[in-house]
Amino acid sequence: MTILYNLFFLLFITFVFLFLFRVVLIKTGLIFTVKKKWRLFEDCFHVYQLFKVPKFNESMQRNQLYHKVFVYLNSLTSVEDSDFTNLFTGKKPNEILLRLDPNQIIEDDFLGAKILWINEDNNLVLKIRKADKRRVLRPYLQHIHTISDDLDEKKRDLKLYVNVVGHGDDHKGRWRCVPFTHPSTFETIAMESDVKNKVKSDLESFLKAKQYYHRLGRVWKRSYLLYGPSGTGKSSFIAALANFLSYDVYDIDLSKVSDDSDLKLLLLQSTAKSVIVIEDLDRYLSEKSTAVSLSGILNFMDGMLTSSCSEERVMVFTMNGKDHVDQAVLRPGRIDVHIHFPLCDFTAFKTLANSYLGLKDHKLFPQVEEIFQNGSSLSPAEIGELMIANRNSPSRALKSVIHALQTDGDGRGALNIGRRSTENGPRKLSGEMGEGSGVFGKEGANAVKEFKKLYGLLRVKSSRKSQSFDLNGDRKEGG
Repeated sequence: MTILYNLFFLLFITFVFLFLFRVVLIKTGLIFTVKKKWRLFEDCFHVYQLFKVPKFNESMQRNQLYHKVFVYLNSLTSVEDSDFTNLFTGKKPNEILLRLDPNQIIEDDFLGAKILWINEDNNLVLKIRKADKRRVLRPYLQHIHTISDDLDEKKRDLKLYVNVVGHGDDHKGRWRCVPFTHPSTFETIAMESDVKNKVKSDLESFLKAKQYYHRLGRVWKRSYLLYGPSGTGKSSFIAALANFLSYDVYDIDLSKVSDDSDLKLLLLQSTAKSVIVIEDLDRYLSEKSTAVSLSGILNFMDGMLTSSCSEERVMVFTMNGKDHVDQAVLRPGRIDVHIHFPLCDFTAFKTLANSYLGLKDHKLFPQVEEIFQNGSSLSPAEIGELMIANRNSPSRALKSVIHALQTDGDGRGALNIGRRSTENGPRKLSGEMGEGSGVFGKEGANAVKEFKKLYGLLRVKSSRKSQSFDLNGDRKEGG
């Protein structure tokens, strides 16, 4: 018994000693010194090979691999564990960035192999064990490419491009850009969750469908038609779509396009991962207020050049109405998804009142509902602006909406109600949404429309004329 007791006591003392020793190492920082010394000792038993990644190539041009490696290394958590590193402010508020310092050593692990990077002046040096080189070097460099591309995509600042009038033979630089900072997203817009999920699902399917489209022999693009009265949220929907995809926006003003060839040139000078927008297309077609012909529009939507230059793009066309538009413009292949943006109804009004005024119910709601039932209506943008102007007094805001519905809104809802039962168009996703007009810098746009919010409501409409894709998950009869 005495021997067992002494053995147990010895083990206990040893455990306490090791525990206290570890605490001392951690608290005093000695553990980092021990690890460094152990790494130096371990290196004595391995042969390493070095690979240098210079910042500039032989022609003194920037080495793209250097940029990718630099982005990748700055994303590693081991940067924080280094002896020293640099701190910088980021573009976002209160954002702090960690950046490599010259002569800093970064440790990484890949497929069980230990990899070291040394940041020298204008060079990044890869240090890898020769025993691991053949097994991990190529997959590791491919891993760096993939991760850095994803990080660059997330950090990329979106741009809004608008076309300018060309002069003579000067066809270069037809696009002018500004930062695209519109705040609309699918998370912030007031849209029914089912509708929002269907839109997002359609876009996510598009993003992943490159190989599928190519296997079918089709161009990897998607086209949307947004139609409805002014102020119902078409432009804001485009902004939310662009933010969701992280795509640049190219807004084409047809009045500044000289001919069909000029329109093709604008498409040729756009980039991949972009949203190509033509607003008020029905007005240009009906008034013939552009030098571009109908044939030019059709070729732009689905022509030979489009098939060659519109990979990984989303095309969006807006109209106030499509009843008098040539069916050749609306056919599947040129337009994949039709989305209707009608005037406001009482359900949409309640959502707007909740968003703008924080009201879920009010004694004036029955009166507002009765006015809507009598056929009066306004656009969500008009109602939203009245609520913004009177946001400090909800009762006054509702009274102003009632007054506007009784005066300016008389009869405006009748057309929208009729469309629900009589329109013989393709199945479509309908939404009542507040307009964020002026997003794309149109001349003469009313700046106050920047305040508008969105509201969405799903309505399914049947059709026998089109095979356009329906976000509800099925196609029309005969599709």
